[in-house]
Amino acid sequence: MIDPRKIAIEPKSFASYERAIENGGGEVSKIGPDVGALIWTDYARPQALVQLLEVNPQLTWVQLPFAGVDAFVEALNAPVRFTSAKGSYREPVAEHALALSLALARALPERVRATTWGRKFAFSLYDSNILILGGGGITEELLTLLAPFRANITVVRNRPEQLAGATRTVGFLELDQALQDADLVILAAALTKETKHLFNAAKFSLMKSTAYLVNVARGPIVHTDDLIDALNSGQIAGAALDVTDPEPLPEGHALWSAKNILITPHTADTNEMVERMFSVRVVENVRAYLGQGPWVGTVDPDLGY
Repeated sequence: MIDPRKIAIEPKSFASYERAIENGGGEVSKIGPDVGALIWTDYARPQALVQLLEVNPQLTWVQLPFAGVDAFVEALNAPVRFTSAKGSYREPVAEHALALSLALARALPERVRATTWGRKFAFSLYDSNILILGGGGITEELLTLLAPFRANITVVRNRPEQLAGATRTVGFLELDQALQDADLVILAAALTKETKHLFNAAKFSLMKSTAYLVNVARGPIVHTDDLIDALNSGQIAGAALDVTDPEPLPEGHALWSAKNILITPHTADTNEMVERMFSVRVVENVRAYLGQGPWVGTVDPDLGY
């Protein structure tokens, strides 16, 4: 018989997550036939989760500590409620996206390498045209951060319901048209079969030669070779990436030396930030599992996020 308070953490446990389970009213336990809930902590081993689910059919809820669940497509087929960390890390990731945007606008990738006085150049976010791909928590937070800049902001998302702070919200079918006017494009969408390599040579050809690209989502949303070509040919003005494909980006890869590129090593949210913010999500969903509150971050397997 399942003990409704017992929750396992696999394959690696963290003291902060154990405290969060207890704070939510649960009890940390080893996986076993009397345990119906699991927190899975390893992004690199999705197949191990599939195998664990196969031998533990009593599990009814799995919490993932990642905002994106693209690595767990096979696991999501299990008859289990999955919740993710989507929205948990919205503040630091939006903050990082703004920092990267400002760095591009002020030509910092060029200036940090400079050894001569150089050209006088700057682009201002004030009154600019900004396109954000994705309509989740990161975008919601970013809209708040961008509010002082009086920018005309177009959000492109699956469901074109208007987002507060956006000038307009449109569906994916309007992406190509919206790209043509954008001064700055920020990628904050989930990686799905629809968004993989969405930003390729065809998309870059629609962008203005003065436009910039920022990616704080997932590396494979951008076709890396096509981005390198777009940067080196002047098709777009520059790019800033917190995520790459491949990742980590190998030493000597051509992307490192592309024109006007700024790369940060997936540090929009650090391990310390993740542990602190994900612990809040654990508390919320342990309470939901015990029937004491609403679920947060439920994954839709059909949408992939």
